[in-house]
Amino acid sequence: MSASLARGVLYVHSSPRALSPHVEWAAGRALGRAVNFDWIDQPTLPGAQRADFYWEGPAGTGAAIASALRGWEQLRYEVTEDAGNGTDGARWMHTPALGIFYAQTDTAGNVVVPEDRIRYAMEVAGASVLDLHRELRTALGQDWDDELDVFRHAGENSPVVWLHRAG
Repeated sequence: MSASLARGVLYVHSSPRALSPHVEWAAGRALGRAVNFDWIDQPTLPGAQRADFYWEGPAGTGAAIASALRGWEQLRYEVTEDAGNGTDGARWMHTPALGIFYAQTDTAGNVVVPEDRIRYAMEVAGASVLDLHRELRTALGQDWDDELDVFRHAGENSPVVWLHRAG
């Protein structure tokens, strides 16, 4: 039985110039082939670069890419894996200040908060609406979104590279 095909995007929001070739190498290793990104300057952080890379591979490739990049704390990145036939989607976000965040996503790319996580938030918050709000923001990865937003907007006109695996 063949593995289901997945696709997604690696958004490197900021990488020090010296680290950029290593990011390509790590992503390529996770994908099982050499890759080249079209790096552009990240105007939000002088001396940094950014790249968007569209990928295809077996289901679980998004996790492999996120894991490959995990050791470099100075990176800001996001990895998405679209939901497929019989598979959930996923999103990983990383910032130097917060570390890595993972969430399941639906077919539209929305974060899905599992029932047990909502129950935990309610238990921790008790009767405090403010504490519940804080817990739900954490479950949605809001702190990561807030930190990455300024870097996302800086790359709205970046080029797109699609990679298709043959064979």
